Amino acid sequence: MRNNAATTPRPTRRIAPISRAARRNTPPLREVYGRLYATYGPQWWWLADSSFEVCLGAILTQGAAWSNVEKGLENLRRAGLFSPGALRAAPRDTLAALLYPCGYFNAKARKVKAFVEHLGERWSDDLDAFLHQPADVLRSELLGIYGIGPETADDIALHAAGQPSFVVDAYTRRLLARLGLADERWPYDRTRALFMERLPHDPTLFNEYHALIVRHGKERCLKRAPRCEGCCLQPLCPAGQASIGKRGAP
Repeated sequence: MRNNAATTPRPTRRIAPISRAARRNTPPLREVYGRLYATYGPQWWWLADSSFEVCLGAILTQGAAWSNVEKGLENLRRAGLFSPGALRAAPRDTLAALLYPCGYFNAKARKVKAFVEHLGERWSDDLDAFLHQPADVLRSELLGIYGIGPETADDIALHAAGQPSFVVDAYTRRLLARLGLADERWPYDRTRALFMERLPHDPTLFNEYHALIVRHGKERCLKRAPRCEGCCLQPLCPAGQASIGKRGAP
């Protein structure tokens, strides 16, 4: 339990904004999208077949590969625990054991429980009604559920509800930083605002853009050793140009 006693506050680390000169030289988000789409094509990236499965997947994929999440979801199906009511009735220890492939299984069992309990108490398990709230209302309510942070909330809002809510993940932060569009240390909502303020609020566009960023991050914009030579974004990318320049220097 969190200690509510008064403590000495830690000094706040100041995060420098992107400079005006850097902003003038950064590519527009539409051009980045166009180059990614021309290179990789449509991804048709949908996390699951049903809205309820998307919600569960968004919670379980925190810190886990999707292939492992699929194993956990399949365990729930085989155990007959693929409905809000069944998940509420299941002992948490049983649920944790079934979610073992997802990692952090005890914590994720608690988060799944919190979600289905909220759905039952507030919405009588009417998932469609819950998801068809206005986007900002839905996102706010999701953030009020234990274990659901901004990225998970946006995952559910975009992929399960079809709401225009852009998902920011580690791939997005890395790419924007290398393009000079953002600082990786920015708070989540500040990075998300770049997309929300500069692009049409189209869930199909947001879905495809996020999927393309993930594809690019896995194939090109790697964390430690990005593959800049021949990258479709290299002409727009200060980090990529600097990397190739260093390799070509005598």
